[in-house]
Amino acid sequence: MDAALTSQDILRRYAQGDRDFSGCNLSGIKLSGANLSRTDWLDVNLSKAYLNSTVLTFACLTRANLRGALMVGANLCGANLNQASLSNVNLSNADLHGASLQGTTLFGANLSLANLMDANLIDADMRTINLSGANLGGACMRGANLRQERAVGDRDEIDVSRKKRSIASLIGANLSGADLRGANLSGADLYKADLRGANLQEATLSGANLSEAKLNNAHLQGVFLTEANLSSASLAGAVLNNAKLERAILIDADFNGVALNGAIMADIKASRVQMQGADLTDAKLSRADLSRANLRGAIMIRANLIEAYLARTNLAETDLTDAILNRAELSSANLVGAILKGATLPDGKVHR
Repeated sequence: MDAALTSQDILRRYAQGDRDFSGCNLSGIKLSGANLSRTDWLDVNLSKAYLNSTVLTFACLTRANLRGALMVGANLCGANLNQASLSNVNLSNADLHGASLQGTTLFGANLSLANLMDANLIDADMRTINLSGANLGGACMRGANLRQERAVGDRDEIDVSRKKRSIASLIGANLSGADLRGANLSGADLYKADLRGANLQEATLSGANLSEAKLNNAHLQGVFLTEANLSSASLAGAVLNNAKLERAILIDADFNGVALNGAIMADIKASRVQMQGADLTDAKLSRADLSRANLRGAIMIRANLIEAYLARTNLAETDLTDAILNRAELSSANLVGAILKGATLPDGKVHR
């Protein structure tokens, strides 16, 4: 192992055609702005290195230690960072288009405004990461861990005295078409994030902030959205069959045409929600607040609406066949053209 290489040594060796720096101890080295494309850095120690605007396109950084490195504006297009440690690294404005970060540790990393289009982030540890404004269009994040973190740091924390945010920040991030199947985003901040067409099947978003997020045509089958905030979010055309939305906030959200077959939606707050033509067959909506909601033409066959609050709700032309409305509040609700065959009404009587 080269234990005392300087930045001049690296640049000289690169100029001479050397591309392999694997195993080197380069902690704290200053290589900002250098062109080191197509190099090998397997198991290298680049902790706290200065790599701002450094070009590392198609570099191999497998298992590299980059904890606490400064890599603002770095170019890592097509780079291999699998199983690397990037805790607390600053990669804001960096370009990681097509990079592979499978199994990589990104705990507390700053990737705000970074380009991660088509990046591989399968099983990456992304707790407390900052991805505000980042472009993750088409990225694969299956099994990634972005859950809310109570601890101030992990055992590899670089600066334990620095107070870190406890949630992953994806405010305004572009995740359109991203593969997030099985990802853990509990407590994450996805305010105004673009998740159109994203695949979030079986993902966990409990307690996440998705207010004003775009989830049009997203795949959300079996997703966990318990206590999530979806106020003013757009989900038109999304599929949420068998989703768990207990105590979620859906106020002013757009759920027009959404598939919610078998969804669990007990105790939701959904006043003024738009659900025209939505499929709520077998949905569990006990104690749901759907006051002033627009459910015109919705399919609510066998829906459980026990003790639901439906004051001034538009239920015109809604199919409520065999629905259960025991003790539901329907004052001033619009039921013109609604189908109530076999429905159990608020007073316990079955409509014939």
